[in-house]
Amino acid sequence: MMTADKFREHVAEALDSMPPEFREKMVNVEVIVEDFADRETLRSVGARSRWDLLGLYVGVPITHRSVFDAAYLPERIYLYRRPIVRAAGRSERVVAAIRDVLLHEVGHHFGFSEEELQEMDSG
Repeated sequence: MMTADKFREHVAEALDSMPPEFREKMVNVEVIVEDFADRETLRSVGARSRWDLLGLYVGVPITHRSVFDAAYLPERIYLYRRPIVRAAGRSERVVAAIRDVLLHEVGHHFGFSEEELQEMDSG
């Protein structure tokens, strides 16, 4: 089992490996690692099991913002360590799984829908 500290190291590496033009647009985004999503979060996204949710973006996507809106609270990307590790299957696949989930949630920050992200993944 991957330790929480090692997992966080891999998350930091994944963030550092993102293109600079993406990182520049993420100055107000906090990445939080938790073992699992809480019950309220699971219920809000329709997850049946605590193992079903790997990550979650909470915020206002860049494409939905206006200069006329009030200041935005910091956005958050949650990465759920134990479901990600389980979904990876093999320890050598965990780093790639972290990066995949992180990029998926960053995609939501940039305004892509779930359907658009799935299309990008498959195409």
